[in-house]
Amino acid sequence: MRRLRRTLATAAGSAALALALPTASAHAATGYFSYVYEAPGGGARPGFLVAPPSGKCVTLPEAIQEYLPPAHSPRNHTASTATVFTGPDCTGAHFTLRPEGGHGSERLKLRSVRFS
Repeated sequence: MRRLRRTLATAAGSAALALALPTASAHAATGYFSYVYEAPGGGARPGFLVAPPSGKCVTLPEAIQEYLPPAHSPRNHTASTATVFTGPDCTGAHFTLRPEGGHGSERLKLRSVRFS
């Protein structure tokens, strides 16, 4: 009896997950977005956003505060257009990166991004 309940619970959980996945993926940019940020104490580190949400502003956690250096060198490996912003919360000057390989140099500074 216990085994049957466990099997039914697992099947129900799997079904719920299967139903939720198409909805979640419809609202996310397929692929990943990368950037470089300065780690506390010095040194450049890579940052990644995997399947970022579409239509919503994403402020980069490593560059959220004004006292932190902005991130740079963005690379858009999503199927969506990425618009990067110099300020948090998608404020300030912006630049658009094309889908599937659009990128910027070390001179392109960013603190937030929005995917179409």
